[in-house]
Amino acid sequence: MEAEKAYVSWVAELFPPQGQWTEADYFALPETNRIIELANGELSMAPAPGDRHQSAVVELVVALKLYVDANRLGVVRTAPLDVRLFPGTIRQPDVLFLREEHRERITERYIDGPPDWVAEVISEGTRRVDEEVKTTEYASAGVPEYWLVDPEDKTIRVYVLEGNAYRLAAIYRPGQIARSETLSGFEIAVDRVFGG
Repeated sequence: MEAEKAYVSWVAELFPPQGQWTEADYFALPETNRIIELANGELSMAPAPGDRHQSAVVELVVALKLYVDANRLGVVRTAPLDVRLFPGTIRQPDVLFLREEHRERITERYIDGPPDWVAEVISEGTRRVDEEVKTTEYASAGVPEYWLVDPEDKTIRVYVLEGNAYRLAAIYRPGQIARSETLSGFEIAVDRVFGG
C-alpha cells in the first residue's frame, strides 16, 4: 500500500493536473501492473480487482483463447494492456479479441485502434464507468461487440454495435449459455464464468 501511495504521489508531482493529461504524458508514465486509463484529459487508476473479478476473467480468457486458436481467428489479450480507442482515450479492457486482419494495430506498447470484441468484468468500484462511460466509448470507437460481465447479479450482457451505438442483444443468466453475436460459434456457460 505504501508503494502505491508513493507512486501516486510521484505522478501527482511530476505530471499535469487532472483534465490536462495528454497521450504523451500518459505514455511517459513508467510501466506498472496497475490498471491506469486516460479519458477526457483525466487519468484514472482502478483498484486491484478481487477474486470474483479475476475468476471470471480467467474463465473468459481460457474459453475465448481456445476458440480463437482452434479457428485461427486472431489474438486474445488481457489487462493491463493499453488500447488507444481514439485520440486522447486509452482504456485497458479486461479481455479483448483482435481479428487476424487487424493484427497490425498491435504496437510494441499498445493496441492502436478498436478491438473486435471486448469484455469488461464489473467490480464494485468500476460499475458506472463500465456500464455507462466505456459502453459509449467502445461504441464510438467501433468495437463490434461488448460483453458486460456482472459477478454481482451473475449476468452477461451482450451488446452489438449498430451504427454508432450499442443494441442490447441478450442478457444471459445462470443455467444459460452466453453466445457471441459476432464470433460465430463462440459460447460459454454462464455458470462456468461465475463458478470458476
